[in-house]
Amino acid sequence: MSLKADRPMRVMMLKIAALAGALALASPAFASHCQNTGSYDKWLEAFKKDALAQGISPRVIDAAAPSMTFDPGIIKRDHGQSVFSQTFLQFSDRMTGGGRIPNGLAKIKQHADIFARIDKQYGVPAAVLVAFWGLESDFGADFGKYKILSANATLAYDCRRSEFFRAQLLDTLRIIQRGDQRVEDLVGDWAGEFGGMQFTASDYLKNAVDFDGDGRRDLIHSIPDTLASAANFLVSLGWQRGQPWLQEVNVPADMPWQEADNAIQHPVSQWVKWGVTAAHGRLAAADLPGSLILPMGRLGPAFLAYPNFKAFLGWNAAYVYSTTVAYYATRIAGAPVVNHAGATAVIPLTAPQVMELQKLMTKAGDTSVGEIDGKVGSGTRAAVRKAQLKFGLPADGYPTLELIARLQGAAPQR
Repeated sequence: MSLKADRPMRVMMLKIAALAGALALASPAFASHCQNTGSYDKWLEAFKKDALAQGISPRVIDAAAPSMTFDPGIIKRDHGQSVFSQTFLQFSDRMTGGGRIPNGLAKIKQHADIFARIDKQYGVPAAVLVAFWGLESDFGADFGKYKILSANATLAYDCRRSEFFRAQLLDTLRIIQRGDQRVEDLVGDWAGEFGGMQFTASDYLKNAVDFDGDGRRDLIHSIPDTLASAANFLVSLGWQRGQPWLQEVNVPADMPWQEADNAIQHPVSQWVKWGVTAAHGRLAAADLPGSLILPMGRLGPAFLAYPNFKAFLGWNAAYVYSTTVAYYATRIAGAPVVNHAGATAVIPLTAPQVMELQKLMTKAGDTSVGEIDGKVGSGTRAAVRKAQLKFGLPADGYPTLELIARLQGAAPQR
């Protein structure tokens, strides 16, 4: 290639490099913070009256009241959450490394009878349950250190997500009233999740099962209850017995990249026609629907996500987390380490850079972006794909500095 022909690309790369430096210095607020009004004590008294009206007994309210304290540290953590910015490989390498896979295999062997019973009743394999168990609580070794009643009460009082956490606080009281847990045992995450699978109180109330037959649904002390309840939850999220969930694939360079999205499904036979092949073993049945997902764009790892992957997203909608749990489950089931080769060329955007991209796409008239929050959710990915198609870029939905530079170049000068 001549220097003359190469100049536009070199100019673009210089622009991208300069843009990366400029955006890295930006530090916008990711969310506006609402202001709480009224005293916590008055709020709590009003809540207790409402709990009584909703069928919570005075005995339970009296037992729980000393633990329903206000914790300003929880408000600070909730309002100050940083935007999740790790790439899939950064997160998955950390979360599945060390002893996580051998420990998971050891747990399957240790509790083989329980997993066999669960598989027979619910159709959820041990590898999937162990993957959630490992990532949620390190197989029950780390439940968290916060009082759940205090966490839920604090966040129910706070103005940011009050309705959600008010429901969680009421359901925590219902769990106590049902006899599943005692006040003193309700310790977990600052956001109100607890037990071996880190359920919210509402998910616990709806999905917990008594699998050890002691008359309680105990997801803190009972391993059978914990594992079976996770299986029951996954079935409620659409898990199908005997079906795969995620498989690494090889994708050709001339792939119609706009088809790669978790919301787009095609039969395996169609993916084969487009040149998709299994990275290891064989693809699923030709008529089974699947989605091509590219958590780091076309240069990073590629997976076919089968219908059961929806259950992972239902458990946790965070794309990188749910893909990591599903990948971890395939590793426990025998799959090798995912291909890292192409991802060395991927430059992930920081949260300020994602916000700049969201602003530019919104300014260009794309209403699918949603909230300008620095998070690469489904709306942002869809908008990125449309912008990539507009500029003749591979439409894999992965945000890049090049796309920001193109959008800035297309913006009217002031």
